[in-house]
Amino acid sequence: MRFLAKVLAALVLALVAFIALGEAALAVSGPLPMRGTLVDIGGRRLHLICEGPKGAAPTVLFEPGAFGFSADFAVVQDKVAAQGLHACAYDRAGMGLSDPGPAPRTSAAIAADLEKLLAAAREDGPFILVGHSMAGLHLRLFATRNPGKVAGLVLVDATTPEASDLPQVRQFIGAFTRASQLASLGAKTGLYAPLSFTWFGDKIGLTPVASKEKRRAFASPRHNKWAAEEVSQWLVSAEEAKAGAPLNPDWPVAVVTAGASHGRLGWKSLQAAPARESRHGYVENVEDAGHATLLGVKHADAIVRGVDHVLAAWKAGPVGR
Repeated sequence: MRFLAKVLAALVLALVAFIALGEAALAVSGPLPMRGTLVDIGGRRLHLICEGPKGAAPTVLFEPGAFGFSADFAVVQDKVAAQGLHACAYDRAGMGLSDPGPAPRTSAAIAADLEKLLAAAREDGPFILVGHSMAGLHLRLFATRNPGKVAGLVLVDATTPEASDLPQVRQFIGAFTRASQLASLGAKTGLYAPLSFTWFGDKIGLTPVASKEKRRAFASPRHNKWAAEEVSQWLVSAEEAKAGAPLNPDWPVAVVTAGASHGRLGWKSLQAAPARESRHGYVENVEDAGHATLLGVKHADAIVRGVDHVLAAWKAGPVGR
């Protein structure tokens, strides 16, 4: 028993030292310079980053997935802006550099915040809406609430509201919700500080500045708390999105998915449904990409091709004008 007690004490001390070293390393690295600006939306602020000149073309607007924020789309945003397009990314309430917002953080709350942010920042659109993962729910609701501002959508390995009706998807959501709560607890105890310097801190493969932002958010208790709150509302958000109008079939829709198709054809078919239902649909699967790495340096061009498809269709037709 004494031996086991000594082993346990040693493990506890090692864990404390591990956490302390990680927190010290974060402290030594100092605060990161802020890209973009903080925009007041009525007593609280959201962090917004816009690049590229405004012009006659639509603005590309990025909505990250669960636990994501503006840095997730930094590589894609840089590439799109380099093409001469105006491109904006932001941090949802409580995440990244944005102030927290009132709970619950459902798609309705997120869409309302985004509407306020765009109005306050004088970003009038129309918008090519680019959403990753869980953002498929948020963008569906935002688009149907603001149909006159939509030029088209690019759904990046995204879920759909209808997918949540399937028992296996509901099972995944339950497991992911529990994992998100554990992630929030891990960040609160400081465990994620040392892990932020490993592969866990940046699974996307971002450029150096965005990677530092991503690692800092990965270790942030506040970021993880509000991210977990969003995930806990997944099923509610899906119902909110389904309750709105369907996507306009005249809107160009590009769907870009990641990973091998073998054994996952049913899921990929669900993801591709919005493109099939569009008169200007486009689907691309990147076999060697992962759910996160699809956004990174290695695979971001696939998302840019989706944006190019939507832009070309918008130029050829009357949608959004």
